[in-house]
Amino acid sequence: MAKATKKQALGRGLSALLKDPTNDISSVQDKNADKVIGNIVDLDIEAIEINPFQPRTNFNEETLRELASSIKELGVIQPITVRKLDFNKYQLVSGERRFRASKLIGLETIPAYIRIANDQESLEMALVENIQRQDLDPIEIALSYQRLIDEINLTQEQMSERVGKKRSTIANYLRLLKLDPIIQTGMRDGFISMGHGRAIINIEDQNQQLDIYEQIISKKLSVRDTEALVRAFQNGGHAPKASAKRQEEDLPKFIKKGAKEFSEYFGHKINVKVNNKGKGNITIPFHSEEDFNRIIKLVKSAK
Repeated sequence: MAKATKKQALGRGLSALLKDPTNDISSVQDKNADKVIGNIVDLDIEAIEINPFQPRTNFNEETLRELASSIKELGVIQPITVRKLDFNKYQLVSGERRFRASKLIGLETIPAYIRIANDQESLEMALVENIQRQDLDPIEIALSYQRLIDEINLTQEQMSERVGKKRSTIANYLRLLKLDPIIQTGMRDGFISMGHGRAIINIEDQNQQLDIYEQIISKKLSVRDTEALVRAFQNGGHAPKASAKRQEEDLPKFIKKGAKEFSEYFGHKINVKVNNKGKGNITIPFHSEEDFNRIIKLVKSAK
């Protein structure tokens, strides 16, 4: 216990050092930089801003509350990492779940490692560290890899070295981004697995991808069943629900456009039927009580 108290006292001492405006530390060459950079310092939570490069976008509320409860009992065991921006101003590099959970229980300070890096270094550190340590969903991981390619100009070979993953593994994640956005949403929400997505991606036409996706959900198909369904389509050359697809193609252009927007908003393929008088109905499918409640929230938020 005495050891922990000493560590906390050290953190508070360094924190006071960082609040001295006459000796502000902004580079590794500054006085006392070696005492701060890379060390654990107790920082004011309000002095830290969220990293805009953070690849994680979904935070499970229940697990966040569980982490908050653990932090309340045990403290922040693993410090967050921040980048110094200005005097008493920092940006989160990694540890956003710990940061959010600490704010949730009203902590005023949080232990942090301090780094000084430019934006590109910060982006790479955030993406690589999150890919390695955070339980990102497959689409978030794929987006992180894509950002490393687009914004850091890394090749797949270089990424393989940075994140410690095989090049083929990285390629499999990147291929998921070719899936229809509705299917990507379904994967992020846990309705299908990465295995399902890898099977569907063998179908290039996104309308046909959606037909297969709906069958996976409605029939609760396993990955193996999905692979068999895809093979059957490829061998026979006929898309599942071909008649429904033809009906969709016959819809007026404005309805097809609106149905697509509905589908992207609700995260499911929305079915629209229209008679020859221009009247029709819209069907919004749901796959569980949780999914139904999610759709209700989306409807309410659109008011």
